[in-house]
Amino acid sequence: AGPARLVRCGQKDELYRGALRDAAGSALHGIAGARRWLEWRRETELLADVAYLSLTTLSGYQTLGEEYVNIIQVDSTKKRVPSFLQRAIFVCLHTVIPYCLEKGLLHLEHELQAEADETRTSHSNPALGWSSRTVVRNWIQKQVGELTEQQRKRALQIVHVLKQSVPLLHRLHLAVFYISGTFYHLSKRIVGIRYLRFGGLQAEDQSIRSSYRFLGIISLLHLLLTIGVQLYSFKQKQRARQEWKLHRNLPHQKNTTKEKSPGRHSRCTLCLEERRHTTATPCGHLFCWECITEWCNTRTECPLCREKFHPQKLIYLRHYQL
Repeated sequence: AGPARLVRCGQKDELYRGALRDAAGSALHGIAGARRWLEWRRETELLADVAYLSLTTLSGYQTLGEEYVNIIQVDSTKKRVPSFLQRAIFVCLHTVIPYCLEKGLLHLEHELQAEADETRTSHSNPALGWSSRTVVRNWIQKQVGELTEQQRKRALQIVHVLKQSVPLLHRLHLAVFYISGTFYHLSKRIVGIRYLRFGGLQAEDQSIRSSYRFLGIISLLHLLLTIGVQLYSFKQKQRARQEWKLHRNLPHQKNTTKEKSPGRHSRCTLCLEERRHTTATPCGHLFCWECITEWCNTRTECPLCREKFHPQKLIYLRHYQL
């Protein structure tokens, strides 16, 4: 089966799975109300996906997308259909594992941030779902509580990198699929489930393979560009964090040099020089126009009081003398 059939198959299956998710969500919303629907929404989608694949692939039948494009699943030998164990592993990798990975990273990030900010409360986050009240959450809280401050910061960085890496991994796999023309889903690549086509002309998909290869190369280049931009953004955040560490001790330094700096009120707290093109934030603090706009490229908050604001809210003060 060529890449065009696999893409159409995936799109058709996603359409029917989306319809099943919406129906299950509407049923839960009508029975339990909006609050319960919001809390259990992700689990309802998981059950809908598992039900769809269990009634089709796991039971040994074609999915609606596979019937639509006339393809069947085979193992790596291309002579037999996948075994029940292969199909079960595929269903688990395609539905349960991504859900557990997403929830695990979300829980871990929530607990690390709560420890870092010292704002732990007894109210559960609706986005965390039902598992926020299980023993898994208690175990995560216990493990995070035993970490030092430096270890929590390092773990929080690792969690952030993992959350950013999962979408990039899927994009990389999609680019490889466009180039090679096999394994549209990462879970099928891991298990080794391929497809055979039947019916239609033999050269139906061969004529557009070159177009998919070109699309794969473009996708790969775009992925590399995205990784470069994210690395640059990470370096900018690191630099902003170092600047903030420097400015945290600024009031003490200003008090010690109070008598030696008569023009202290006109200094910018970012560049530590006399303000040029004075600009005010919505919270009332004053900076150089160049300094605060460059700061807003990495953080949309005041460097002094941490109040959030949009860069469009900056006010350039003309003819400001003090």
